[in-house]
Amino acid sequence: MSTFEQFNLPKSLQKAIDDLGLTTPTPIQEKSFSTIMSGRDVMGIAQTGTGKTLAYLLPLLKQWKFVHTDSARLVILVPTRELVVQIVDVIESLTKYMSVRTLGIYGGVNINTQKKAVYQGIDILVGTPGRTMDLALDNVVRFDSLQKLVIDEFDEILNLGFRYQVTSLLTMMSNKRQNILFSATMTDDVDALLDEYFELPEEITLAQSGTPLEKIEQLGYYTPNFLTKINLLKHILAYDESTSRVLIFANNKKTVDLIANSIEENYPDQFGVIHSNKSQNYRLNTMASFQAGELRGIVTTDVMARGLDISDVTHVINFEFTEIPEQYIHRIGRTGRADKSGTAISFISPSEEEIQIEAEVLMEKEIVFLDFPEGVEVAVRLLEFEKDKKKVKQLLKRVKKEGGEAFHEKSKKNQKVNLGGPAKTKPRKTESRNRGIERKRDAKKKK
Repeated sequence: MSTFEQFNLPKSLQKAIDDLGLTTPTPIQEKSFSTIMSGRDVMGIAQTGTGKTLAYLLPLLKQWKFVHTDSARLVILVPTRELVVQIVDVIESLTKYMSVRTLGIYGGVNINTQKKAVYQGIDILVGTPGRTMDLALDNVVRFDSLQKLVIDEFDEILNLGFRYQVTSLLTMMSNKRQNILFSATMTDDVDALLDEYFELPEEITLAQSGTPLEKIEQLGYYTPNFLTKINLLKHILAYDESTSRVLIFANNKKTVDLIANSIEENYPDQFGVIHSNKSQNYRLNTMASFQAGELRGIVTTDVMARGLDISDVTHVINFEFTEIPEQYIHRIGRTGRADKSGTAISFISPSEEEIQIEAEVLMEKEIVFLDFPEGVEVAVRLLEFEKDKKKVKQLLKRVKKEGGEAFHEKSKKNQKVNLGGPAKTKPRKTESRNRGIERKRDAKKKK
């Protein structure tokens, strides 16, 4: 059986690991250790919850030597403020017996406070791309001493629109450094960045992109509209006693607030809310309350779908199905962690069935759909935003039907309809995946 002692870590680092109660490295930690130690550029593909943070921190900290400098020698870029806080906590736990100064920087807090902290001297900087770039442009964060760069959850960084900030930071940095990039999915944009900025990176793949976590039971209900979904959610929370630690995902901030307000009357002070409009302190306090068992659940956007280590989540409920198939896997990966089982329940409306099929084809696994529970009211009324979606869908169908040959000759770029909202980085689609989607859709029609 493998242990961390096989890595021959310094006594100070091994003692910190022992204090954390860690004994056995995960597959990605074993697989990436020697490659990162070699100093080569690394491209790691691994799903969330596999232990990526320690996979890059342990070899980097094993090589750590004291250098008389006040600017960061290791920079770690991550997509969200919550991840910054989490990784800083991990680094501080690992370096409690070492002389290492660590600082986390992110937006939403006073930039002058962070500037003062940088001026006091740092060894490891963990930051979101936006705030790191702000401080770099002000010449506060400098890269003179930079030896190692880690970009974690890179596909999510792209999804959140930080490509420009990351590439700008890369152009500011010294050429003589080791680059380590981790991503849960491999996309054309990831490839492009590797080609331009990495030096013959060694690829480490733990699992095929899109592989589902086997310990998660995936269930679903077909539901016609938003209000019926609310009724179903209340029913599950009332009658399923196993739903003791729940994450409820929706696709935008307004929907999250609607869900939270709808269940507050039945479950007062039992559910927190996390999305980008909430302050950093509120978000961190809500997560801490959930971890401590003071909250039954959190209603959130995909800001909580990536990287965060939240223990013992019994259920993930997809109130709205994700707009990107791979993101579904990240959501459900919040449960079934650390060799424990979990349950994912998805509420699928007619407009969401196509993306649900794409997710199933990507995973090569079907969601098990259950009969709609008796006694749950099926609402007829549509909310305004549902009517708008219906109008857009009808418009698209009419345009495609009436467009004729000239319409079909247009480039893909010109065929797109801008529905608003942030741009999404679409994952690469293979021919076999498209064929699988068509087969599954045809089979569904025959039924």
